[in-house]
This record gives sequence, structure tokens and C-alpha cells, in this order.
Amino acid sequence: MNHTDISLVRRRLLGAATVWGLTAPWLAQAAPGQGTFIERTLHRPVPGGVAVLDLGSGGSAPVVHFNGNRVLVIQDADQRWKAIVGLDLKTQAGQHSISVQGQSGVAFQVGSKRYREQRITLKNKSHVNPDPQQQARFEREYEEQMQAYASFRNEGPSNVVFEKPVPGRLTSPFGLRRFFNGQERNPHSGLDFAAPTGTAVKVPADGVVTIVADYFFNGKTVFVDHGQGLITMFCHLSAFDVRVGDRVSKGDVVARSGATGRATGPHLHWNVSLNNARVDPAIFIGAFQA
Repeated sequence: MNHTDISLVRRRLLGAATVWGLTAPWLAQAAPGQGTFIERTLHRPVPGGVAVLDLGSGGSAPVVHFNGNRVLVIQDADQRWKAIVGLDLKTQAGQHSISVQGQSGVAFQVGSKRYREQRITLKNKSHVNPDPQQQARFEREYEEQMQAYASFRNEGPSNVVFEKPVPGRLTSPFGLRRFFNGQERNPHSGLDFAAPTGTAVKVPADGVVTIVADYFFNGKTVFVDHGQGLITMFCHLSAFDVRVGDRVSKGDVVARSGATGRATGPHLHWNVSLNNARVDPAIFIGAFQA
């Protein structure tokens, strides 16, 4: 898909997104006439992607789990329930299934996807091989972040089609196998955007701020919980515009971009998490590359 195609798709998706609303405090609903909108927009069942699964119609929202984590469930314009399942990068290609409380499980197929490599040279060698004190700090911070990713609020997201949090170009895609100073580390779990220090970072949906912190690797970091396990994270920031517990609305400025933590220069790193699985944010802005 070329740049023109991506821009066209993104405009269509964002136009549709503006008419999403809430039918209950915990339920997001697609616009009238968009019965297959959810599948067309989000269904990318590959490692690091999203599976949209039909759960039938009628009754209250089904309670769904995948790999032990509660799953986001929304209702489309045809009044059919859809499970929006996050698939982390470790998900194997092949058949998987979700569990549905009081019903039979739903099986689905995950395709394969290969991700490129990226090699980065860091001057600060402690950001490659931290000393024991730094490692202990990282482990504490990691646990705090994992708890935030695993949280689930019944209140649903205001929208699941996003705009970019900053206007800059994409510089590093999701899923890259990363090597720092020749040593392999965790794959890239988000998108990087070019953003001069001080660029306003806007939240893509309503939510509650759950973390405002300065971490060893991430630098200054903000987490926003959008409800039903949909979490976004922004890091390498230079300044904060929110505090823990703040309620934010789509388009609010939550922070300013920077180069704190393990960064080679000013930019924004943006994560999206569904049911405790880090997934490709490009899916949500109409820029996914198969």
C-alpha cells in the first residue's frame, strides 16, 4: 500500500470513527450502516495484530478471555457482538480460540508475518548492559508497567480508530527485531514518530491516566487506560501535562515529546495494548503494512 492509499484509507476510517458513541457506560458501538466496519478496520490476525471475532447477537455483552486475559467486546451496527482480540508478537501462526462465558469457544486462524531487523548504536552503554542497581530499578519499573497493561475497566473506549498522537512521520515500525550495540533485545513494541523536543502529544481516545513516571529505559512515560483492556503508552517524553488519575478526552495534550531514557534523539514512542498484548498501533490509524 503506497502513501496515497494509506492516506485515503485513514481519512475514511477517521470519518467513520467520528460517529462512534456509547450505548452504555461500558459499550462502544459502530455507526449505523457500518455493519462490517469493525472487521474491515481492525481484523489483522497475525502476530502483533488484532483478530475481530463474531460472537452472535442478542443479550448482554459476552464475557470473553484469551490467554487468561479479558477481551474487549463491542457491538456493531447490526447488533452483533464482536471480540477485539490482541495478538502479541509471540503468538504462533495456526489455530487459536477464545473462551466465551456460558457458550462454546470461538476458534480462529492466525497467519504468519515476518518483521525486519534494526541495529542501533548507543553511546550510553548502561542502556544496553545496566549495572546491578540499574537492573533492579528496571525490574521494579517493569512490574509497574505490566500491572498497568493488565488492568481492565468495564467502561469501554470512546473510539477504537485513532489519529496519530503527533504529526511527524513514522521512523520505526512495530515489531522490528532490535539489536543494541550488536546485542539482541526485545522487539520494538510500538511505533516511533519523528517529533522535535516539545511537540504536543495528543491522546487518541478518552481515558484515565494510570502512570506518569520517569523510567530507566523508557524515560518520561505516560499510560492512558481507555477501558476494557485498551491501553496506550507514550514514552521518551520531555515534559508531562497530566497527573495520575486525570480523565482525558480524545485530542487532549498529555505530554511533550523528547529524548529521555534509551533514545538516540528526539521522537515519540507509542504503544497500543489489547488484553495485555502489545499490538501494532498502525492498525488503529489505517497504516498497517501486511
